[in-house]
Amino acid sequence: MSTSIRIDAYGGPEVMAVVDVDVPAPGPGEALIKQSACALNFIDVYMRTGLYPLPLPTGLGLEAAGTIAAVGADVTDVSVGDRIAYVTQPPGAYASDRIMPVSRLVKLPESISERTAAGMMLKGLTAQYLLRRTYRVQAGDTILMHAAAGGVGLIVCQWAKHLGATVIGTVGSREKAELAKAHGCDHTILYRDENFKDRVRELTDGQGVNVVYDSIGKDTFMDSLDCLKPLGTMVTYGNASGPVEPFSPGILAAKGSLYVTRPTLFTHIAARHDLVEMTDDLFAVVGGGHVKIEINQDYALADVAQAHIDLEARKTTGSTILIP
Repeated sequence: MSTSIRIDAYGGPEVMAVVDVDVPAPGPGEALIKQSACALNFIDVYMRTGLYPLPLPTGLGLEAAGTIAAVGADVTDVSVGDRIAYVTQPPGAYASDRIMPVSRLVKLPESISERTAAGMMLKGLTAQYLLRRTYRVQAGDTILMHAAAGGVGLIVCQWAKHLGATVIGTVGSREKAELAKAHGCDHTILYRDENFKDRVRELTDGQGVNVVYDSIGKDTFMDSLDCLKPLGTMVTYGNASGPVEPFSPGILAAKGSLYVTRPTLFTHIAARHDLVEMTDDLFAVVGGGHVKIEINQDYALADVAQAHIDLEARKTTGSTILIP
Protein backbone atom coordinates (compact mmCIF):
# COMPACT_ATOMS: atom_id res chain seq x y z
CA MET A 1 0.00 0.00 0.00
CA SER A 2 1.29 3.44 -0.95
CA THR A 3 0.18 6.83 0.29
CA SER A 4 -0.15 8.98 -2.82
CA ILE A 5 -1.50 12.33 -3.96
CA ARG A 6 -4.14 12.28 -6.69
CA ILE A 7 -6.25 14.87 -8.53
CA ASP A 8 -9.59 14.16 -10.22
CA ALA A 9 -10.02 17.67 -11.67
CA TYR A 10 -7.86 20.68 -12.47
CA GLY A 11 -7.87 23.58 -10.05
CA GLY A 12 -6.31 25.08 -6.96
CA PRO A 13 -4.32 23.31 -4.25
CA GLU A 14 -7.55 21.98 -2.75
CA VAL A 15 -8.00 19.50 -5.64
CA MET A 16 -5.11 17.37 -4.35
CA ALA A 17 -6.26 14.43 -2.23
CA VAL A 18 -4.31 11.95 -0.10
CA VAL A 19 -5.24 8.40 -1.11
CA ASP A 20 -4.05 4.86 -0.36
CA VAL A 21 -3.08 2.87 -3.44
CA ASP A 22 -2.16 -0.81 -3.79
CA VAL A 23 1.30 -1.15 -5.31
CA PRO A 24 1.85 -4.28 -7.42
CA ALA A 25 5.03 -6.32 -7.55
CA PRO A 26 7.57 -4.91 -10.04
CA GLY A 27 7.47 -6.43 -13.50
CA PRO A 28 10.35 -7.13 -15.90
CA GLY A 29 12.70 -4.15 -16.06
CA GLU A 30 11.04 -2.48 -13.08
CA ALA A 31 11.86 -1.76 -9.44
CA LEU A 32 9.80 -0.93 -6.37
CA ILE A 33 11.08 2.25 -4.70
CA LYS A 34 10.57 3.03 -1.01
CA GLN A 35 10.68 6.80 -1.30
CA SER A 36 12.23 8.91 1.45
CA ALA A 37 11.66 12.31 -0.17
CA CYS A 38 9.92 13.75 -3.21
CA ALA A 39 10.31 17.22 -4.68
CA LEU A 40 8.03 20.15 -5.33
CA ASN A 41 8.51 21.98 -8.65
CA PHE A 42 6.60 24.71 -10.44
CA ILE A 43 5.80 22.31 -13.26
CA ASP A 44 3.63 20.45 -10.71
CA VAL A 45 1.49 23.59 -10.46
CA TYR A 46 1.17 23.76 -14.25
CA MET A 47 -0.05 20.16 -14.26
CA ARG A 48 -2.42 20.67 -11.32
CA THR A 49 -4.06 23.69 -12.97
CA GLY A 50 -4.27 22.14 -16.44
CA LEU A 51 -1.81 24.52 -18.11
CA TYR A 52 0.02 21.31 -18.97
CA PRO A 53 -2.97 18.98 -19.41
CA LEU A 54 -2.86 15.37 -18.28
CA PRO A 55 -5.32 12.48 -18.48
CA LEU A 56 -7.41 12.55 -15.29
CA PRO A 57 -7.37 11.25 -12.63
CA THR A 58 -3.61 11.54 -12.20
CA GLY A 59 -0.83 11.70 -9.68
CA LEU A 60 1.56 14.63 -9.43
CA GLY A 61 5.29 15.04 -8.97
CA LEU A 62 8.19 14.17 -11.24
CA GLU A 63 11.18 13.49 -8.97
CA ALA A 64 12.01 11.59 -5.83
CA ALA A 65 14.72 9.60 -4.12
CA GLY A 66 14.70 6.47 -2.00
CA THR A 67 15.81 2.86 -1.76
CA ILE A 68 15.15 -0.15 -3.99
CA ALA A 69 12.74 -2.43 -2.10
CA ALA A 70 12.23 -5.08 -4.82
CA VAL A 71 13.17 -5.72 -8.43
CA GLY A 72 11.44 -7.49 -11.29
CA ALA A 73 12.71 -10.10 -13.70
CA ASP A 74 15.75 -9.38 -15.86
CA VAL A 75 16.88 -6.44 -13.70
CA THR A 76 20.66 -6.36 -13.36
CA ASP A 77 21.54 -2.66 -13.14
CA VAL A 78 20.20 -2.14 -9.60
CA SER A 79 19.74 -4.33 -6.52
CA VAL A 80 17.59 -4.31 -3.41
CA GLY A 81 19.04 -1.77 -1.00
CA ASP A 82 20.55 0.53 -3.63
CA ARG A 83 19.93 4.23 -3.09
CA ILE A 84 18.51 5.86 -6.20
CA ALA A 85 16.91 9.02 -7.55
CA TYR A 86 14.89 9.86 -10.63
CA VAL A 87 13.14 12.60 -12.55
CA THR A 88 10.75 11.38 -15.20
CA GLN A 89 7.33 11.40 -16.77
CA PRO A 90 4.58 10.41 -16.14
CA PRO A 91 3.83 12.26 -12.90
CA GLY A 92 3.24 10.29 -9.71
CA ALA A 93 6.28 10.98 -7.52
CA TYR A 94 4.13 12.38 -4.68
CA ALA A 95 3.97 8.95 -3.03
CA SER A 96 5.52 6.80 -0.34
CA ASP A 97 6.14 3.83 -2.70
CA ARG A 98 6.32 3.64 -6.47
CA ILE A 99 7.03 1.19 -9.28
CA MET A 100 9.56 2.62 -11.72
CA PRO A 101 11.32 1.46 -14.89
CA VAL A 102 14.95 0.83 -14.03
CA SER A 103 16.04 2.69 -17.18
CA ARG A 104 14.96 5.97 -15.55
CA LEU A 105 16.81 5.45 -12.26
CA VAL A 106 20.28 6.67 -11.33
CA LYS A 107 22.33 5.36 -8.41
CA LEU A 108 23.43 7.84 -5.80
CA PRO A 109 27.11 8.14 -4.88
CA GLU A 110 27.97 8.17 -1.18
CA SER A 111 28.52 11.93 -1.34
CA ILE A 112 24.86 12.61 -2.25
CA SER A 113 22.12 12.05 0.35
CA GLU A 114 18.61 11.00 -0.66
CA ARG A 115 17.26 14.28 0.70
CA THR A 116 19.70 16.26 -1.45
CA ALA A 117 19.01 14.11 -4.50
CA ALA A 118 15.25 14.57 -4.21
CA GLY A 119 15.71 18.32 -4.16
CA MET A 120 18.11 18.57 -7.07
CA MET A 121 17.34 16.14 -9.88
CA LEU A 122 14.88 18.28 -11.87
CA LYS A 123 16.41 21.63 -10.91
CA GLY A 124 20.01 20.45 -11.18
CA LEU A 125 19.56 18.71 -14.51
CA THR A 126 17.70 21.78 -15.77
CA ALA A 127 20.70 23.89 -14.75
CA GLN A 128 22.98 21.40 -16.53
CA TYR A 129 21.23 21.62 -19.87
CA LEU A 130 20.81 25.41 -19.61
CA LEU A 131 24.50 26.04 -18.91
CA ARG A 132 26.19 23.20 -20.82
CA ARG A 133 23.85 22.40 -23.71
CA THR A 134 21.33 25.13 -24.59
CA TYR A 135 23.90 27.92 -24.36
CA ARG A 136 27.34 26.66 -23.34
CA VAL A 137 28.55 29.25 -20.85
CA GLN A 138 32.23 30.10 -21.07
CA ALA A 139 34.60 32.04 -18.84
CA GLY A 140 34.11 35.75 -19.50
CA ASP A 141 30.42 35.48 -20.43
CA THR A 142 27.80 37.60 -18.69
CA ILE A 143 24.43 35.98 -18.01
CA LEU A 144 21.05 37.18 -16.73
CA MET A 145 19.21 34.70 -14.49
CA HIS A 146 15.60 35.47 -13.62
CA ALA A 147 14.33 34.15 -10.27
CA ALA A 148 17.93 33.89 -9.11
CA ALA A 149 16.96 32.85 -5.56
CA GLY A 150 14.71 30.01 -6.74
CA GLY A 151 15.62 26.35 -6.90
CA VAL A 152 17.06 26.42 -10.42
CA GLY A 153 18.37 29.95 -9.93
CA LEU A 154 20.61 29.17 -6.96
CA ILE A 155 22.14 26.21 -8.79
CA VAL A 156 22.67 28.17 -12.02
CA CYS A 157 24.27 31.09 -10.16
CA GLN A 158 26.80 28.82 -8.43
CA TRP A 159 27.55 26.71 -11.49
CA ALA A 160 27.90 29.71 -13.82
CA LYS A 161 30.25 31.39 -11.36
CA HIS A 162 32.29 28.17 -11.21
CA LEU A 163 32.52 28.33 -15.02
CA GLY A 164 33.92 31.87 -14.86
CA ALA A 165 30.83 33.86 -15.86
CA THR A 166 29.57 37.16 -14.46
CA VAL A 167 26.08 36.53 -13.07
CA ILE A 168 23.26 39.08 -12.92
CA GLY A 169 20.08 37.90 -11.20
CA THR A 170 16.58 39.26 -10.66
CA VAL A 171 14.95 38.71 -7.26
CA GLY A 172 11.80 39.81 -5.44
CA SER A 173 13.16 40.94 -2.07
CA ARG A 174 16.31 42.06 -0.29
CA GLU A 175 16.39 38.76 1.57
CA LYS A 176 16.37 36.88 -1.72
CA ALA A 177 19.05 39.21 -3.05
CA GLU A 178 21.34 38.29 -0.17
CA LEU A 179 20.66 34.59 -0.75
CA ALA A 180 21.48 34.88 -4.45
CA LYS A 181 24.68 36.81 -3.74
CA ALA A 182 25.76 34.13 -1.27
CA HIS A 183 25.44 31.61 -4.10
CA GLY A 184 27.53 33.28 -6.77
CA CYS A 185 25.33 36.08 -8.10
CA ASP A 186 27.55 39.12 -8.78
CA HIS A 187 24.73 41.66 -9.20
CA THR A 188 21.10 41.41 -8.04
CA ILE A 189 18.19 43.44 -9.36
CA LEU A 190 15.06 43.95 -7.23
CA TYR A 191 12.54 43.68 -10.04
CA ARG A 192 9.74 45.25 -7.97
CA ASP A 193 11.82 48.38 -7.33
CA GLU A 194 13.76 48.92 -10.56
CA ASN A 195 13.47 48.22 -14.26
CA PHE A 196 15.62 45.16 -14.83
CA LYS A 197 16.21 45.97 -18.52
CA ASP A 198 17.65 49.40 -17.72
CA ARG A 199 19.70 48.04 -14.82
CA VAL A 200 21.23 45.28 -16.97
CA ARG A 201 22.26 47.83 -19.57
CA GLU A 202 23.81 49.95 -16.82
CA LEU A 203 25.69 47.02 -15.30
CA THR A 204 27.08 45.96 -18.69
CA ASP A 205 28.00 49.49 -19.88
CA GLY A 206 25.31 49.22 -22.52
CA GLN A 207 26.66 45.99 -24.00
CA GLY A 208 24.03 43.56 -22.76
CA VAL A 209 24.44 39.92 -21.77
CA ASN A 210 25.31 36.81 -23.73
CA VAL A 211 22.30 34.82 -22.56
CA VAL A 212 19.09 35.26 -20.58
CA TYR A 213 17.62 32.32 -18.67
CA ASP A 214 13.93 33.05 -18.09
CA SER A 215 11.39 30.86 -16.30
CA ILE A 216 8.95 33.76 -15.72
CA GLY A 217 7.49 33.90 -19.21
CA LYS A 218 4.98 36.53 -20.32
CA ASP A 219 5.91 39.33 -17.90
CA THR A 220 9.65 39.33 -18.65
CA PHE A 221 10.08 38.03 -22.19
CA MET A 222 10.14 41.22 -24.24
CA ASP A 223 12.29 43.21 -21.81
CA SER A 224 14.64 40.23 -21.60
CA LEU A 225 15.24 40.45 -25.36
CA ASP A 226 16.43 44.02 -24.82
CA CYS A 227 19.01 42.79 -22.29
CA LEU A 228 20.89 40.75 -24.92
CA LYS A 229 23.99 41.54 -26.91
CA PRO A 230 23.70 41.20 -30.70
CA LEU A 231 23.60 37.48 -31.52
CA GLY A 232 22.61 36.79 -27.89
CA THR A 233 20.48 33.83 -26.81
CA MET A 234 17.10 34.05 -25.10
CA VAL A 235 16.23 30.84 -23.25
CA THR A 236 12.62 30.71 -22.09
CA TYR A 237 12.09 27.57 -20.04
CA GLY A 238 9.06 28.28 -17.82
CA ASN A 239 5.77 30.15 -17.54
CA ALA A 240 5.45 31.38 -13.94
CA SER A 241 3.62 34.54 -15.10
CA GLY A 242 1.87 32.83 -18.01
CA PRO A 243 2.88 31.68 -21.50
CA VAL A 244 4.86 34.02 -23.75
CA GLU A 245 2.47 35.80 -26.11
CA PRO A 246 2.85 35.39 -29.88
CA PHE A 247 5.34 37.74 -31.53
CA SER A 248 6.81 38.38 -34.97
CA PRO A 249 10.19 36.74 -35.63
CA GLY A 250 11.18 40.02 -37.25
CA ILE A 251 11.61 41.45 -33.75
CA LEU A 252 14.64 39.18 -33.31
CA ALA A 253 16.31 40.69 -36.37
CA ALA A 254 15.62 44.24 -35.24
CA LYS A 255 17.03 43.61 -31.79
CA GLY A 256 20.34 42.19 -33.01
CA SER A 257 19.85 38.87 -34.84
CA LEU A 258 18.91 37.15 -31.59
CA TYR A 259 18.36 33.45 -30.94
CA VAL A 260 15.32 32.22 -29.00
CA THR A 261 14.76 28.69 -27.75
CA ARG A 262 12.15 26.94 -25.60
CA PRO A 263 13.85 23.77 -24.28
CA THR A 264 12.48 21.15 -21.90
CA LEU A 265 14.33 18.83 -19.57
CA PHE A 266 12.51 15.73 -20.74
CA THR A 267 13.76 16.12 -24.31
CA HIS A 268 17.30 16.31 -23.02
CA ILE A 269 17.08 13.20 -20.82
CA ALA A 270 14.91 11.05 -23.10
CA ALA A 271 17.90 8.89 -24.08
CA ARG A 272 19.47 6.86 -21.26
CA HIS A 273 23.02 7.87 -22.20
CA ASP A 274 22.11 11.57 -22.00
CA LEU A 275 20.46 11.08 -18.61
CA VAL A 276 23.57 9.36 -17.27
CA GLU A 277 26.00 11.88 -18.76
CA MET A 278 24.05 14.87 -17.44
CA THR A 279 23.59 13.31 -14.01
CA ASP A 280 27.30 12.50 -13.78
CA ASP A 281 28.06 16.15 -14.55
CA LEU A 282 25.61 17.32 -11.88
CA PHE A 283 26.88 14.88 -9.25
CA ALA A 284 30.45 16.01 -9.98
CA VAL A 285 29.83 19.71 -9.32
CA VAL A 286 27.73 18.97 -6.23
CA GLY A 287 30.07 16.29 -4.87
CA GLY A 288 33.05 18.55 -5.57
CA GLY A 289 31.55 21.34 -3.49
CA HIS A 290 31.17 23.77 -6.40
CA VAL A 291 27.36 23.75 -6.14
CA LYS A 292 25.46 23.47 -2.86
CA ILE A 293 21.84 22.33 -3.00
CA GLU A 294 19.71 24.50 -0.73
CA ILE A 295 16.66 22.64 0.56
CA ASN A 296 15.01 25.48 2.44
CA GLN A 297 11.53 24.05 2.98
CA ASP A 298 10.13 20.62 3.77
CA TYR A 299 6.54 19.56 4.30
CA ALA A 300 4.82 16.32 5.17
CA LEU A 301 3.32 14.77 2.04
CA ALA A 302 -0.13 15.24 3.57
CA ASP A 303 0.53 19.01 3.70
CA VAL A 304 1.15 19.24 -0.04
CA ALA A 305 -1.64 21.82 -0.51
CA GLN A 306 0.14 24.29 1.77
CA ALA A 307 3.39 23.62 -0.05
CA HIS A 308 1.74 24.57 -3.36
CA ILE A 309 0.21 27.69 -1.80
CA ASP A 310 3.60 28.84 -0.54
CA LEU A 311 5.31 28.09 -3.86
CA GLU A 312 2.76 30.06 -5.88
CA ALA A 313 2.98 32.97 -3.42
CA ARG A 314 6.76 33.17 -4.03
CA LYS A 315 7.39 32.44 -0.35
CA THR A 316 9.89 29.66 -1.04
CA THR A 317 13.58 29.78 -1.91
CA GLY A 318 15.87 27.04 -3.15
CA SER A 319 14.35 23.57 -3.22
CA THR A 320 11.29 22.21 -1.42
CA ILE A 321 10.79 18.56 -0.57
CA LEU A 322 7.82 16.50 0.60
CA ILE A 323 8.34 13.74 3.16
CA PRO A 324 6.05 10.70 2.74
